[in-house]
This record gives sequence, structure tokens and C-alpha cells, in this order.
Amino acid sequence: MPISAGSEALRLDGVVSGYEPGVDVVRGASLRALAGAITIVIGPNGAGKSTLLRTIFGFLAPRAGTITSGDFELGGLPPHRIKALGIGYIPQQINIFPSLSVEENLKMGAWTLRGRRATIAERLDAVYDIFPALAEKRNHRSSSLSGGQARMLSVAREMMTQPQIILVDEPTAGLAPSVVPQVYAILTQARTATNAAILLVDQNVEGALEIADYVYVLDLGRVRADGPIAEFSLERTRELIRASLRG
Repeated sequence: MPISAGSEALRLDGVVSGYEPGVDVVRGASLRALAGAITIVIGPNGAGKSTLLRTIFGFLAPRAGTITSGDFELGGLPPHRIKALGIGYIPQQINIFPSLSVEENLKMGAWTLRGRRATIAERLDAVYDIFPALAEKRNHRSSSLSGGQARMLSVAREMMTQPQIILVDEPTAGLAPSVVPQVYAILTQARTATNAAILLVDQNVEGALEIADYVYVLDLGRVRADGPIAEFSLERTRELIRASLRG
């Protein structure tokens, strides 16, 4: 069932996780993401931002704490189960299938709808309405796309299942500076079109703040500060990150 705008879509309470036994990267993080809002998680390198997303999506099991979406406890579920519950994940690397066409890539994103041809056709039309640039290239190999278009395809593919939550990891990493504003515009379009809760991990502080509704600053796996965007000027945010680096 769709979540109404402003409702809590995702909640983390005291989450602890890591890659090696006895070494915690996320250390008791608590946050929430609301439907129809872009929530950003920023912080210095090594703060645990990407690890946090991987834990939410089931690549890592939390060692402590809870991760919930509505009535569902996500902690310990595998990624395919979490995907089926209406949660999408866009990794840092542009993860398209270069030998497939744009439309074939989009259909790959609808694997949870396999067998429902009419529904898939409707979702394709909806995605093409949102991103006309993809409609123009629907029969082109995705390897022919520009960096911004490839990121657009990554986002659009997740939208095929109409997720209630979209996890986005460093969406502008490795892209040319001229493409960065386009990527943030794509995320804003996705939020408006789907009413999804977007949880965005980013190192591009200035760009992320421009589209954010709510901000979390992560430091060594813990939330150092959080609040609505009105409380986070660029200078205050940069000072919080500098303080994290100083220890």
C-alpha cells in the first residue's frame, strides 16, 4: 500500500554493522526517512555512509538494532526480499547492462513483475513520460548513453517497481562536474513522480543540500547531527564535517 507524503517510510534504531567480526563500521545509528522527502546522509570518508545503505538493503546483517519499514522488520532479510517489499537500491557504480538496449534494461528492473506484461508496459510508459530522453533512446544500446543518461537509466530502472523507498549511494561519483546538476534533477524528478522516500548518501555536500529536505551528518558510524534542511547552512554543515575530521 502506498505511503502518504510525510509518513515515516523507513526507521533505523541503534543499528550496528560491519564487514569483519568485532569491527563495527556503523555504530548505533538511528534515523528515519519520510515519504515524499529526500533525506541525505553526509560525512567524511570512512564515516560509514555506504555501509549504512548496504545494511538497510540486506547486503550486511545488522549486529544490533532494528531496521523497519511499516510493519516489516528488514534486518537480516536478503536483498531480493527487501526489493520485493518496495525498496530500491542504486549503487555508487552505474550498474546498467551495456550490451542491452535502454528498454531491455528497464525491463530487467521489473523482474519482480515477471509475467505481468500489461503492468510492465504501463510502467514503461510512465517512466518514459518522466524521462523523455530515455524514450528517445529506448532501442539504443545503453553503452551509447552519456554519463548523465546512464545515471538516469539507473534511477528509472528502480522506478519500474514503483518503490516506496529508494536508497541512493554517491550518485555523482566519477561523473563530470557538468553532469552533476542533471543527476540531482533526476533524483528530484523521481521523488516528485513516485512520492518515494529517497535516502541519499553523498560526499557532494553543496549539491546534496540543494535538494535535501532532511539532513543527517554521520561520524564514525554515529549520527553527529540531524535536522531539517533549514537548520543546515552550507557553512554549518562543512564545519560539522571538519569537526568530525578533527576528532
